[in-house]
Amino acid sequence: MAESPADMRVFILLGPPGAGKGTQAKNLSQYFHLTHISTGDLLREQIHKKTELGKTVDVYMQSGQLVPDEMILHMLFERISAEDCKKGYILDGFPRTLAQAEKLQVYFTQNTIEPFVFNLDLSDQEIIRRLRDRLICAKCHTPYHLFNSPPKKAGICDICDANLVYRSDDQPEVVSKRLQVYHKQTAPLIMYYKKLKLLHTIDCNHTEQEIFNQMLLYLNISLTS
Repeated sequence: MAESPADMRVFILLGPPGAGKGTQAKNLSQYFHLTHISTGDLLREQIHKKTELGKTVDVYMQSGQLVPDEMILHMLFERISAEDCKKGYILDGFPRTLAQAEKLQVYFTQNTIEPFVFNLDLSDQEIIRRLRDRLICAKCHTPYHLFNSPPKKAGICDICDANLVYRSDDQPEVVSKRLQVYHKQTAPLIMYYKKLKLLHTIDCNHTEQEIFNQMLLYLNISLTS
């Protein structure tokens, strides 16, 4: 059984690929000292380890398709049951379908958890432009952007000194496919969480710090605290 809501903070970050979910999840993680869980990173770890699950997942990701719910749910519920999630966590990239959201909400209800859901809103045109310049650490998966949040040393991660790489699923043709999938299968989650009165939409046509400040204001946290 999870800890009570008073002891626990759970964030869900919704939004299309490239809207800044990973970046803002990192900011929330550092601010609240919570575990940042990226289902994309969990999947890429399986691919890197060349597990049977990873081989199957790789086919979906390379084509821009969503990984089947049962694979994602298995990994996600195992991960949030870990000790480092007892005080809360940040979900980046989950849920991605209405079925996932409904199953996750059952878990939350059973464990008396009320998540705080942010919808990071950005146009398709701006997303495609941004992803052309996105990099990610090959080791710790910290995201960077050549113009908005560049590393201190070109091509090297600020945190672990590993090499920065372009993600294969950030190629323009794959991005277009990912956006089509998002609008069809993931965007309906916005209405789902709106009906639950859990949704807070953030305009992402601003700097990283301005976006994070908006999030803190929604949480009624003073920017001087």
